[in-house]
Amino acid sequence: MIAEAGLAALWFAAALALLQLVLVAMGLTGRKDELLAAVRPVAVAQGLLTALAFAALVTLFLRSDMSVLLVVTNSHSMKPWLYKFAGTWGNHEGSMLLWVTVMGVAGAAVALFERALRRDTHMATLGAQAAISLGFYAFLLFSSNPFARISPAPADGQGLNPLLQDPGLAFHPPTLYLGYVGLSVAFSFAVGALLTRRVDSAFARAMRPWVLAAWVLLTLGITAGSYWAYYELGWGGWWFWDPVENASLMPWLAATALLHSVTVLATRDALRAWTVMLAVVAFSMSMVGTFLVRSGILTSVHAFAVDPERGSFILALLAIYIGGALALFGWRIGTVREGEPFELVSRETMLVVNNLLLSVILGLVLVGTLYPLLTEAFGHKVSVGAPYFDRIAGPIALGLMVAMAAGPLMRWRRDSAAAAGRRLLVPAAVLIVAAVVVGLLAWGRIGILPYLGLVIALATAVASVTPLWRRSLRRTPLFTWGMVIAHLGCAVSLAGMASDSAFTVEKLVAARPGDVIETAGWRLRFVQILPRAGDNWTALQADVEASRGGGSPTMLHPQARFFASPPTPTTEAALLTRWDGQLYVVLGQEADAGRWQMRIWWKPFVTLIWLGGFLIALGGALALVGRERRGWVLKWRARRAVA
Repeated sequence: MIAEAGLAALWFAAALALLQLVLVAMGLTGRKDELLAAVRPVAVAQGLLTALAFAALVTLFLRSDMSVLLVVTNSHSMKPWLYKFAGTWGNHEGSMLLWVTVMGVAGAAVALFERALRRDTHMATLGAQAAISLGFYAFLLFSSNPFARISPAPADGQGLNPLLQDPGLAFHPPTLYLGYVGLSVAFSFAVGALLTRRVDSAFARAMRPWVLAAWVLLTLGITAGSYWAYYELGWGGWWFWDPVENASLMPWLAATALLHSVTVLATRDALRAWTVMLAVVAFSMSMVGTFLVRSGILTSVHAFAVDPERGSFILALLAIYIGGALALFGWRIGTVREGEPFELVSRETMLVVNNLLLSVILGLVLVGTLYPLLTEAFGHKVSVGAPYFDRIAGPIALGLMVAMAAGPLMRWRRDSAAAAGRRLLVPAAVLIVAAVVVGLLAWGRIGILPYLGLVIALATAVASVTPLWRRSLRRTPLFTWGMVIAHLGCAVSLAGMASDSAFTVEKLVAARPGDVIETAGWRLRFVQILPRAGDNWTALQADVEASRGGGSPTMLHPQARFFASPPTPTTEAALLTRWDGQLYVVLGQEADAGRWQMRIWWKPFVTLIWLGGFLIALGGALALVGRERRGWVLKWRARRAVA
């Protein structure tokens, strides 16, 4: 009965989404307040029903109900409870139900808590959210039913993909989906503002928390996914430019541009058209990512579905939503008044430069991702990999870092070139000194992009904290701290990326137990090979003793694992983290005469990549809390003054 209850809740939620859309359309066109008054309760009920449907699916997985097809194909009764729980969304149907659930709950939150917008814009926003939800309800109910039964029920399930049997599955996909759905809310805000011709600072202030929250969650999801792939796949890399990795990066790039633009509109009433357009683009990129993952046109460890019919369904949704939004944008953008003007030398100008560079990078990544698919459709296979992305997008990303460093040091609306130059003097001096020092220490041993990355990272780190100079740190607003920490995180991540690219040392050996391997100042002694067994796997484990500079040794345990259900071999890398980098050891296959293949990397300062990602997300979270707290304080003071 649990499966039937979940399916019924999903059908009722879809019916309420349709009712919500009809109420908004009739209420706004007919100006019938009694119809609009019912929209909020309907949106809240819809959110509760989607949450009930998802809770039902989680229960089915935790109980290992093998009469449900999705549980049979993606779980096993002997799985640890964490993988049963996370396995709920570790598949196509479950992940789409999670998407719909978050969308329904987000719509309920907009209905309950949004009070800053005019009523007509608020209702139009809820109508747009209902229209988006309807398409995904139809996709689930007619193409990807997560509650479908199987008869007769098998004795046990086929198990979860071993590559997904990691705690990262419990964190990485949900944060990404929360970010994607946050962008859908921003999209709905933009559509609502266009429909009611209310693209103004109030609209931007209402949309900004959703954009900021979505951006923080996308940052956390991408950062966690990068580290998960880094230690799980055993390839020694932190980003592979996999098309599905790019599918998560593209919405983040668009959301970053949208975040800066909506902040300018909310505080300075400028960049109105930019903000609406970027809201459409950001959600478009999340839809493109959904299509890539679920269409079957890609083969990837990230891809869920391989059914072309499902891909056609999502492609139709993409065409309807994005095509309709672009048509609405073209129809109504002429009614959007120009925002407040600003001079060439100003912070707004640097933010526009920032957004342009982000848009260029987004375009290059989109082309590099889709071009092989287009050529394959015409019978020609073309591979676009890391060399293209590094050489094309890399220099533009470095220019983006320079613009990001300079922007906060300029004044709003109008600034003088001389005054701006004086504020940029210290970061410029650091840039010159860093260029000389890094050049003297590493010239000829590293490439030009890693060299520029290290230099610009140091200068950006200094520029990011410069806005705190001569300020009372106690009285500095929390959102200013957020900006400083997020920009500092970008510099820290760039330093880690450049260091990993410039100074990584790799060694491939075939060793017997007792052999000693030396690389990059490390001494590794291969002690022994032992069998190991886990809850649902067996493994061969190498014990490797690692030491450096005469220090005490540390034992590492890289494994070659085998999962019986489904039958899959995997590798488990052993990581030894030090303040200046990570030692990364992977056990390979047995070679001849009792020797074992082993791949060893020393990766200086690679952990700065993920530390920087965490700082970026922390900065965004502080900015969100600071902005919202300031809004609450202002409202409280206004009510107190009236009283």
